[in-house]
Amino acid sequence: MELELQLIGASLRSIADEMGAVLIRSAFSANIKERRDCSTALFDRRARMIAQAEHIPVHLGAMPDAVAAVRACDPAPDDVFVLNDPFAGGTHLPDITLVTRTRVGFAVTRAHHADVGAREPGSLPADSRRLDEEGVVIPPTRLDDGVLAELVARMRNPDERRGDLRAQLAAHRLAEARIAELCTGRGNYRVEAAMNELHDYSERRIRAAIAHLPDGRFEATDVLEPLEGGELEIRAAVTVNGDEVEIDFAGTSPQHGGNLNCPLAVTRSACYFVVRCITDPDVPASGGAFVPVHVRAPEGCLVNARAPAAVAAGNVETSSRIVDVVFSAFGEALEVPAQGQGTMNNLTLGNDRFTYYETVGGGQGACPDADGPSGVHVAMSNTLSTPAEALELAYPLRVERHEVRMSSGGGGRYRGGDGVVREVRVLERCRLSLVGERRMRAPRGARGGEPGAAGRNRLNGEELPGKVTRDLAAGDVVRVETPGGGGFGRVRNGH
Repeated sequence: MELELQLIGASLRSIADEMGAVLIRSAFSANIKERRDCSTALFDRRARMIAQAEHIPVHLGAMPDAVAAVRACDPAPDDVFVLNDPFAGGTHLPDITLVTRTRVGFAVTRAHHADVGAREPGSLPADSRRLDEEGVVIPPTRLDDGVLAELVARMRNPDERRGDLRAQLAAHRLAEARIAELCTGRGNYRVEAAMNELHDYSERRIRAAIAHLPDGRFEATDVLEPLEGGELEIRAAVTVNGDEVEIDFAGTSPQHGGNLNCPLAVTRSACYFVVRCITDPDVPASGGAFVPVHVRAPEGCLVNARAPAAVAAGNVETSSRIVDVVFSAFGEALEVPAQGQGTMNNLTLGNDRFTYYETVGGGQGACPDADGPSGVHVAMSNTLSTPAEALELAYPLRVERHEVRMSSGGGGRYRGGDGVVREVRVLERCRLSLVGERRMRAPRGARGGEPGAAGRNRLNGEELPGKVTRDLAAGDVVRVETPGGGGFGRVRNGH
């Protein structure tokens, strides 16, 4: 059975990977086919995640809530369900999730669409205050041709939206066919038994790794920079007890009137990511790895917001800060890396004719034994940078500059990674939305290391705040300078 378990497990992981390949190659928008802002996974009949492609951390840890919401609707074997409601298993509205049945469970895709009908092109406004200002809200809904037509009609660039949704559907058709082939060859019973064992194996591995951590309670705080000024605080208390971890966000700021709020599913996702990094990064990716991790947050706080709170930036920015805070709490007991850029530097450009969205990489924090990498998408993002050639071919935009932001990483025994300079010229009138963090407070160093440089935004040389929405004229140049990572350790003997 051991050999067969390995073969079935490899087959399931291969199917999840192939789903991702089909989605990326079939997609219409640069956001999916070039940046690869999408995720795919397989679940069992009990809505437990069994296999996933190594895509976007913030998507994958939140997927189980989406599958549970669809499972409660009692889907028929041929049903396709669509949703993006953050308070019913989604993350933020541009992330549209499809869920279908397979012979032994569910297949899931989640993709960030370049527009979902918000009042601002790109559906990531800097100043939204209610969820319905961020786009079309889709509760778990059976998707057919009529529903598809109705949804894309409410979004900009409906042909592109339709194409991306059909790419997701293609990934589901492949999953159904591959799972059917696997079950025909091995038998439903053996495949389901292997799924159970894969889930349990991941749980055993994570529990064993947690058991090697020092028991105790460790606390940390950090802040976000809301559009309206001031600061929003995130507090985390990590308690390690035997082979389990509890992460409690009591004392975190209440949800606010802007869009840095996030649903509990996103908070869980960030916590799962940190625990996996600290304990057993190579554990087979399944929901079993989440079982020993218990996440608590007061209802109505920033990291467990109530509907109809705006959440567009919560998924991308607050999730990044949750990672920073939980890592810092573990850092009271363990050596962890210095803080990375702690933001996704969201840049959105568009009008009624086109919408373009990208995140911009930055510096990762230095490790206890190595410099931090430069110009990477860190923490909850795992996307690629959009190639200049693809961007300029598809949109009225020109990349003027894309380079490493030299010397922006913090000094120390090991240096933090450097950020990036990304400069884009718009070739026709459009709207700009920028949503970024670490513009006021720089990423911190660790164990005496220096902080990285804070990020900066500019328009035609004029300084912009971290979060802004405004009109652009043809010829305007937007410049994003992303944060560098913190350094690790004091320099010894002047070196």
